[in-house]
Amino acid sequence: MKKIVLTAAIAALSATLAPLSAQAQNIATVNGKAVPKARADLLISQVTKNGQPRTPELETQVKDEVVLREIFMQEAEKRGIPASADFKAQLELARQSLLIRGLIEDYRAKNPVTDAEAQAEYDKAKAANSGTEYRARHILVEKEEDAKALIKQINGGAKFEDLASKNSKDPGSAANGGDLDWANPAGFVPEFSKAMIALKKGEFTQEPVKSQFGYHIIKLEDTRDAQFPAFDDVKAQIKQNLEKQKVGEFQKELKTKAKTDYKFAN
Repeated sequence: MKKIVLTAAIAALSATLAPLSAQAQNIATVNGKAVPKARADLLISQVTKNGQPRTPELETQVKDEVVLREIFMQEAEKRGIPASADFKAQLELARQSLLIRGLIEDYRAKNPVTDAEAQAEYDKAKAANSGTEYRARHILVEKEEDAKALIKQINGGAKFEDLASKNSKDPGSAANGGDLDWANPAGFVPEFSKAMIALKKGEFTQEPVKSQFGYHIIKLEDTRDAQFPAFDDVKAQIKQNLEKQKVGEFQKELKTKAKTDYKFAN
């Protein structure tokens, strides 16, 4: 008799706790419809994935957002929006975007850029930028006669920087008195580089240097051994660039292998 009573009591307790357990899995109800806690957990995971810390304030904001979404979704459904052609078209576009994003994320996860690959890329870039760096100023004008007139003024005692600020057509350096900062000669057009490396410190070209941009007057400020950042300082950036290259090659490979009668523009 006692066993029967105990069994009945357990059954009654279980029946009481079942709704409470279900409620624990929900944030709230909106017009009689439950808003599951899983929605908030999913949204929080998306937000924190981008580096935002999980805090009580964030959890409250997310819960507010999830319940508001349920309110708005119910109204949209009541108005028949899910049945509209525009909604279905937008839903299909969203589905395509999510599929493609998932494909790229899957590829990245399975093909990570290694430290060895990053080191090799670093070494290649360092070798290409070794040697001597030059710090120069220049004045760029459209006409040769204008360049010759400015050279005459500099020889007469006018400051190179002042003339560059007033007359140079190069928007990137004119405001700084023509200063081009430290750079490898390979970063300039050949005519410019050839004239620049022929100068000694403090000298400027006595004849205008013609390039595709116009006529230059070049002054060499100084030279130094090429400077290069430490590997650890740029490793993250190198990996990011290599990852983009890998993804681009993966996309190109899929495009090449696909059997289609469509002719891409490029």
